[in-house]
Amino acid sequence: MTKSEYPSRPTVKPVGCGVRASVFFWHWESGFFHSLIALFLLISIGRAATNDYFKIAVVDEQTGRGVPLVELRTVNNISLWTDSNGIIAFDEPALMDQEVYFHVKGHGYEYPQDGFGNRGLKLKPTKGGSSTIKIKRLNIAERLYRITGEGIYSDSVLVGYPVSVKRPVLNGQVMGQDTVIATPYRGKIYWFWGDTERVSYPLGNFAASGATSDLPGRGGLDPGAGVDLSYFVDASGFSKGMCPDFGPGLQWIEGVMTVPDEGGRERLVARVSSQKGLAPAYAWHLAVFNDEKEIFESKVKWDITESHDSSHPFLARVGDVEYLYLYPNYRVKADLKTLADLKSYEAFSCVAGDGRLRGATSPIDRDSEGRPRYAWKPGAERLHPGRLRELISAGKLKPDEAWIQLHDFETGATVQAGRGSVYWNEFRRRWVMISSSAKPGEIWFAEADTPVGPWVYARRVVSHDNYNFYNPTQHPFFDQDGGRLIYFEGTYTASFSAAKEKTPRYDYNQIMYRLALDDARLNLPVPVYRVQGRDGTMRYSPREGVEPEKLWGQIEDIAFFALPFNRGRGGTVPVFTHTEGGRLALGDTLPGNANQPIFFALPATAAPVDDSVDGTWRCDLKDSEGGAFGVTFELKADGERVHGKASDGILIRGGSFKAGTLSLDVFHEEKAYALTASMRAGKLSGDWTQRNGGEHGIWSGTRFDPVPPEDNSLVSLYEYRHMQTHQRIYSTNAELADKNWQRAAVPLCRVWPNPMSVLSLDPSATPVPLAK
Repeated sequence: MTKSEYPSRPTVKPVGCGVRASVFFWHWESGFFHSLIALFLLISIGRAATNDYFKIAVVDEQTGRGVPLVELRTVNNISLWTDSNGIIAFDEPALMDQEVYFHVKGHGYEYPQDGFGNRGLKLKPTKGGSSTIKIKRLNIAERLYRITGEGIYSDSVLVGYPVSVKRPVLNGQVMGQDTVIATPYRGKIYWFWGDTERVSYPLGNFAASGATSDLPGRGGLDPGAGVDLSYFVDASGFSKGMCPDFGPGLQWIEGVMTVPDEGGRERLVARVSSQKGLAPAYAWHLAVFNDEKEIFESKVKWDITESHDSSHPFLARVGDVEYLYLYPNYRVKADLKTLADLKSYEAFSCVAGDGRLRGATSPIDRDSEGRPRYAWKPGAERLHPGRLRELISAGKLKPDEAWIQLHDFETGATVQAGRGSVYWNEFRRRWVMISSSAKPGEIWFAEADTPVGPWVYARRVVSHDNYNFYNPTQHPFFDQDGGRLIYFEGTYTASFSAAKEKTPRYDYNQIMYRLALDDARLNLPVPVYRVQGRDGTMRYSPREGVEPEKLWGQIEDIAFFALPFNRGRGGTVPVFTHTEGGRLALGDTLPGNANQPIFFALPATAAPVDDSVDGTWRCDLKDSEGGAFGVTFELKADGERVHGKASDGILIRGGSFKAGTLSLDVFHEEKAYALTASMRAGKLSGDWTQRNGGEHGIWSGTRFDPVPPEDNSLVSLYEYRHMQTHQRIYSTNAELADKNWQRAAVPLCRVWPNPMSVLSLDPSATPVPLAK
């Protein structure tokens, strides 16, 4: 069986080897005659070089795609790193034609461990030979390729393996680049970075760098294959400064956006901080891109010292007005004139008065019950997570009163949100966040009903071992399959981490990841609101029930968190609404009613599942030659009959489960397969064979529990009835202060608690589709 979930890599042609490839492209620009000579030289020299190398391909066992940034280390500590195709060109004269042991290690990936604790294997390198190593992905997100720096595809070029970009070994004389900001503008994608390292000297460009690329579908690469950058360069061919006239020190671009100018013409603008080292900025600029000179020019200079914070703006409409949200809680009307006026910027803040912070004396606006009131305030200071922590430390806010409160879905532990981005996602029908955390190298995924929240439950999707990966951002212009696949990148660097040595070529450069939002591990709890209905009854509904009826103004609070109606899976139970005697009630069954559930929850008590096949299973299939394939089965038994669905284009046509033995009839890529397995201690293991074919192998399955064993954050949801009115309400409190409410003896189900004491919502913001 083969995997076909993701868009395939476009067909590309091999490029010659090493520095010679750069020479070829230089001669191409100089003239056809020279390029023709260079091409013939490349063909002859490149073939010879290809035959000298032993090609090692490291691939994701789930997708078969090459994995970049994987280290192979010999016993005598020769360290080799895969390029963006997952390729290593091996040529060690003393180690050819004999068995060589390689330790295998890669951030977020794992090779099996032997009895002595070593993770690696023996290969026999030969000139012109090749071998493939399959590794298991631990990260939810998939590492795709490096975008910037030297030698992105150097090993692929040496062995003659196809590459996707025009300049695979050196582009714009760039060795390293820090922090990306990007946006579509006039039919192309414009990319900008901070400090940029050069080939010829340790000091490079500190006035911001830039490049363009074609949009996918308009001549650009599929984002799964790469990004083909065309740098803005100076006379020497090095990436030139984009902000050359902004003053001394460093020029860091904070956010890039497109707005109409006074004449209605689309302009590319940015906020730029001028600073000396890592100290706070000494000035800020609103800069406008000069399309003829291909540089930014300062339109307005602000004498403010706010720190740089990597803004990635998005457009949203409030009524008839379009706003640029520089951050989820900081916005301004989307026109050039308003952008230039600092008094017109609005912050979502609970600081009373003008919204300006005054340290430990900052007044907090509170309602009659003492809860902070968040509202949009012109001229107020943005309450980023760092400032919220300052107010909490000063005793002005309690931890549960912050507008953003990320919690690890697996453990319930608090996650300190760092820099990142927020964009609307059409597939999830929610705003999604990609964020770093206090721990270097971690990237977290979260989602919310509105730009300002509620941001609560999050899942780690990427980790790097003792290495940093900061200033991440999603690129919504790369979304695929209606937003099911999203792409994000960040800066891979040893800076501000515990790294003892820097990764050759990769350090201080940008790496792209891809995240599939239909992955069951991203089924995160969402708010279930307590809504005062227009008929006076109390309703409980997630966003899907509030939005169509425009009931945002009737929300009283968040009662609890649960899984959305379209993300239930094995081990969860559906919860419906129905009417009894004119009163609202919740129930886990709804006989004779075909309506969809309003949410999914966990059973009231954890039931043993060892003797049941029901649920979601992560399965590993291996063929007789050692090839591996991963698939997910969602199974449900009806008596002895079993039905369900599978990932990766596999069709379950039928099955049975009796006497502890599971049998499945599956169909994949025009072939039928029979799978049988025994159930022992809640795990499956057995054999598979191709019907009317010679393929066969073994397989095993482990039940995917939607709630990890270490998660202690689940709470029981109780039904209460009022003793006089018989009205029903639902609460995670085991006892209410008002004794007129009588609690049911048995919990209805288990849900996730609401850790927030404030209601952080901005339902007026409607996402504006990204212009491409």
